[in-house]
Amino acid sequence: MALVVFYEKPGCSNNTRQKQLLSRSGHDVVALDIRAQGWTPQALRPFFAGLPVAQWFNRAAPRVKSGAVVPEAMGEEDALAEMCLDPLLIRRPLMESGGRRMAGFDEAAVAGWIGLAPAFEPIPETCPRSDGVCSVPGR
Repeated sequence: MALVVFYEKPGCSNNTRQKQLLSRSGHDVVALDIRAQGWTPQALRPFFAGLPVAQWFNRAAPRVKSGAVVPEAMGEEDALAEMCLDPLLIRRPLMESGGRRMAGFDEAAVAGWIGLAPAFEPIPETCPRSDGVCSVPGR
């Protein structure tokens, strides 16, 4: 199967379920903290190939929810610059495997890319908590 580098926010329940699904599907997952990567626009841009700028953003990010960042009003350069300064703005997870990169966890797209075992229940891509705060203490 595939080796998947999985950039996550540690403690995120959705990212945990997504990693479990990848592992159950026979993939090796290397999980890295998305906040600790020292992103540059050049490193980040390939994850968003084919997506409009507004879909690059984590809708549960505090600055998006407060209206301080409006994804629909951002151009590519400004969006990448903001995400490099505040990685919580980045749609998660970011994944790379076999030279391909992807943002978000669209089960059908991931299944077509590297293969997935059937999930017991759909895994939401957004935070299930209305406040967007991680449920793990200290995170």
